[in-house]
Amino acid sequence: MLKQRMITAAWLAPLTLIGLFGLQGGAFALFTALIVLLGAWEWTNLAGVARQSARFALVVVMAMLMLAMWLGGTVLAAWPLWLAAAGWVMNLYWVTHYPATTGQWQATSRRLLMGVWVLLPCWVGFNVLRDSGAVWLLFVLLLVWTADIGAYFAGSRWGKNKLAPKVSPGKSWEGVYGGLAATLLLAIVFAVWQPISFVGGVALVVIAGLVTLISVLGDLLESMLKRYRNIKDSSQLLPGHGGVLDRIDSLTAAVPIFALFYLQVIHLQVSAL
Repeated sequence: MLKQRMITAAWLAPLTLIGLFGLQGGAFALFTALIVLLGAWEWTNLAGVARQSARFALVVVMAMLMLAMWLGGTVLAAWPLWLAAAGWVMNLYWVTHYPATTGQWQATSRRLLMGVWVLLPCWVGFNVLRDSGAVWLLFVLLLVWTADIGAYFAGSRWGKNKLAPKVSPGKSWEGVYGGLAATLLLAIVFAVWQPISFVGGVALVVIAGLVTLISVLGDLLESMLKRYRNIKDSSQLLPGHGGVLDRIDSLTAAVPIFALFYLQVIHLQVSAL
């Protein structure tokens, strides 16, 4: 298993970095669309769609939505990000009240709709941040990775109080605090590095804290759906690593919400200098 994970990581990591930071415009939108559409394929399974033909048709529908947004010039618009914000409020309620509220979302149609407000704004968020010049895309990626590393070490060392035992028994509040401490330090470094005002720097630290917490919710949401479906991984598309959603679950929450903060707060602070 370890050898398989290493082989997959050896080709996946450079391919991902080249795609995210070596491409721009339409090429970048296509690259990220392919990633999200693979996630959509897995989501149809999480939603309980059994027939392969139906799953393929639903992925095509998602692709058509993306194409319509691209042709309509709304791929950099804020409204899908506001959709994500509203959707993640609902997701928070469902995760924190699982399994009592299962009846509110267990219908296949509702889980598919959930996938729309999770995956489509994530794709938009990627494009908004790449259009900013890639620095803020780099920041949100580092934010999620740093949060994961901080949470792992803090949780392993001090984890006692379970975060959401009915959803993901392995996660602890101590892990969340460790991830939060690590990302706040990262935000301070970025605030010093970037041409941003003092007020903007303070705002960035606050935003980093909020987005870190939201990234945890992204992980918990997928865990909740997998637990409901009684499956370990979203798929086996990435040998040794599970599925695409298993790799980007935190990003599906962090990217659109951070992109919304970027449009509403951060880029205004940068532009003011």
